[in-house]
Amino acid sequence: MPVSTWLVILVLLSTHAQLRHGLSPKGSPAARFLKVIAFTVVCQPYFAQTKLFSSVSNKVVSFIPGDGVGPELFMAVKYLFKETGIPVTFEELRFRRALDLYANTVHIRSLDGIKTRHNNVDFVVVRECLEGEYSSMEHESVPGVVESLKIITRLNSERIAKFAFDFAKRNGRKKVTAVHKANIMKLADGLFLDTCYSVSKLYPGIQFDSMIVDNCCMQLVNQPTQFDVMVMPNLYGSIIENVGAGLVGGAGLVPGVLFSHDVAVFQPGTSHTFSQASGRNTANPTAVILAAANLLRHIDLESHGDRLEQALSRVLKAGRVLTEDVGGSSTTTDFTKAVLMEM
Repeated sequence: MPVSTWLVILVLLSTHAQLRHGLSPKGSPAARFLKVIAFTVVCQPYFAQTKLFSSVSNKVVSFIPGDGVGPELFMAVKYLFKETGIPVTFEELRFRRALDLYANTVHIRSLDGIKTRHNNVDFVVVRECLEGEYSSMEHESVPGVVESLKIITRLNSERIAKFAFDFAKRNGRKKVTAVHKANIMKLADGLFLDTCYSVSKLYPGIQFDSMIVDNCCMQLVNQPTQFDVMVMPNLYGSIIENVGAGLVGGAGLVPGVLFSHDVAVFQPGTSHTFSQASGRNTANPTAVILAAANLLRHIDLESHGDRLEQALSRVLKAGRVLTEDVGGSSTTTDFTKAVLMEM
């Protein structure tokens, strides 16, 4: 597989090249055994070779130490897994690969114990990750003039739209909203919007609407509970994910998952490295613990995943041990130990 600059947080390959539990558009109960698992918090891309097989009883999870506060946050997960007997063995990897990670999902959800302006926020951002303004196709045509290309294709627009509707159908969601700027970018975003509309006809049980990205940002701040599943091109997704994280308490609280046809990447929902907290033991590990819980459910360790998330929820709800970003004064270590005590 060729080298890529994509950030890889958790890689999961099943023997049937499919993902389970409704997370993949190709999900199937036949995907029982795992070939490769990798996990980290915040990644600086490197290259390495992964293991090909893992034991059914003891899953091999490879982690990427990353940069910023990534290594510190990962240690919180490793500590919790070890102390509670979760059957996962970690190995360190540094790699970057072209994994065709075309869909990023970020679950924006209110958490008990975190005080925010809005309550009962619960929506999912589905972001196309391979094209748009992130095509890396730009050049300086003449000195002082830079041209940057935005690439939108029907193929990738259709793929991400189907992913969003499949996700909504499997997870009991009722509505998909396409976010765009087709009023200005009539061809590029027009193609994306038209494709989403065409795909929506294949899912008569799911409501479809669309919203211009400018208005979407305002609506998120004013009335976020109107949203259910949102699908959008790359750049808009990056912005909306961060707005959503702010709505529910910050980047340290929101988990995400990247998908290709046969790869899953479990990660914090935003890519902020929080480098100013590096070495201070103050970063909030909530997002990565939630990502770890999602990982455990994905690899047939549902009870461990539920136990981990429930323990985390009790700590947040109690409000006695919180990190600085959510109004507390506890360290990353203190928070992690509090979660352990609840397990």
